[in-house]
Amino acid sequence: QGNRVNTQRQLALALLLTTLLAGCSSFSSSSIYAKATQASVESYTDLGIKYLQAGDTVSAKSSLKQALDINPNHAPALNGLALVFQAEAENALAENYFRDAVKNDPGSAMIHNNYGAFLYAQQRYEEACTELSRATEDPFYAQRAQAFENLGRCYRLIGRDDAAVFVLERALTLSPDRPLAMIELADLHFERGNADAAAKWFAEFRDLVDRGLVDHFAKSLWVGVRLARTQGNASRSATYALLLKNLYPESEEYKRYEESSR
Repeated sequence: QGNRVNTQRQLALALLLTTLLAGCSSFSSSSIYAKATQASVESYTDLGIKYLQAGDTVSAKSSLKQALDINPNHAPALNGLALVFQAEAENALAENYFRDAVKNDPGSAMIHNNYGAFLYAQQRYEEACTELSRATEDPFYAQRAQAFENLGRCYRLIGRDDAAVFVLERALTLSPDRPLAMIELADLHFERGNADAAAKWFAEFRDLVDRGLVDHFAKSLWVGVRLARTQGNASRSATYALLLKNLYPESEEYKRYEESSR
């Protein structure tokens, strides 16, 4: 009888181990499948973005759609398709995909930044500022300085100059050699009647130019013209004006220069 009891116990233990091992095998198989599926989604997404960067929007759409066929809620793929349709000027489709991307990953600074840039290009500045502001909230976002810079330019367009100064200076705190932020601050201070502050930021920008790190662009030349006039430096003003005329004759800044010279 003792042997029979021992045999029954051994059988029960064997069945228990078999059940446990089967469960582990099932879990392991499921886990491996999930990882493989996620890897496929990410691979198709990465491939789609590379096609987009190469200018091949047809192949980009194909790869990104394959990613979404596997996982319809994959935010990076939704963001990728939004960028594709933005490139193709399919603005309604682009916005739909941007919204879906935000919905599925509301914490993504990259997606908020991309959506904000899209809205900015559509001249929907209030909405753009909201999205760009959300992009600046993530302290680990690699492009956070650029997001602050974009937000500063956006704030200027809706008349929030104090906020623009703050976020443009934040951009330069995070990344000190940002020429666009410097010129935006110089232009903003000049328009507010603070020529000294404008000259300070313009001098920072000129230092980058002198070191061969950046080139003048339309707005920097227009700021230079006005500052030189204020400082009584007619020669420098004429030099900047000539560069503006030769390099950017169709720019809004050159039109303003012509109007100011009449």
